[in-house]
Amino acid sequence: MHDLLVPGISVAEKIVRSVVVYGFVLLAFRVSGKRQVGQLTPFDLVVLLILSNVVQNALIGNDNSLTGGLIGAATILALNYAMVEIAYRSRRARRLLEAHPTLLVHNGRLLHDNLRRERITFEDLQAALRRNGVLDVEHVRVAVLEESGGISVIARPPGERGS
Repeated sequence: MHDLLVPGISVAEKIVRSVVVYGFVLLAFRVSGKRQVGQLTPFDLVVLLILSNVVQNALIGNDNSLTGGLIGAATILALNYAMVEIAYRSRRARRLLEAHPTLLVHNGRLLHDNLRRERITFEDLQAALRRNGVLDVEHVRVAVLEESGGISVIARPPGERGS
C-alpha cells in the first residue's frame, strides 16, 4: 500500500520531468506540421502511440505510484493551461507557439512548393476541394491550410477569370 501512494522520486523531480517532456513533445508537434487529429494517417497514429510510450519512462522515472502519476498529470494539465493562456494573451507568443496559415492555391494555380513543404498531397487537396463543393483547382480563388490543420477553400464566382 505504501508504494501505491508514496512517489518513488521527489515531487520536484516529477514536476521537472513533466515540464521537460511536455516542452519536448510540444516542440516536436509544433515542428512536425498542422494535421488535425481527424486527419492523422495510420503512420501518424503509430508514431503518436510509440512516442507516448517512449516518453513515459522519461516522465515517470522510477516511479509507479498513484500519487506520482497524478502529480505528473496535474503538471502537464497545468502547463497546457498556462500555454493556452499565454498564447491567448500574447500575440508574440501566439506567433511562436501556433502554426501560420499556408496558401495552397491562388487564383486557380497550385502552389507546389507550399504543398510540398506542408506535406499535402494533390489527392488530399482534391478531397478538401470536393468537401467545399469545388471539383477543379481552376475554380478556386484561394485554398488555405489553416493553423488548425483544416483546408479552407474560397471558390471563384462563376464566370470570373484567373489572373
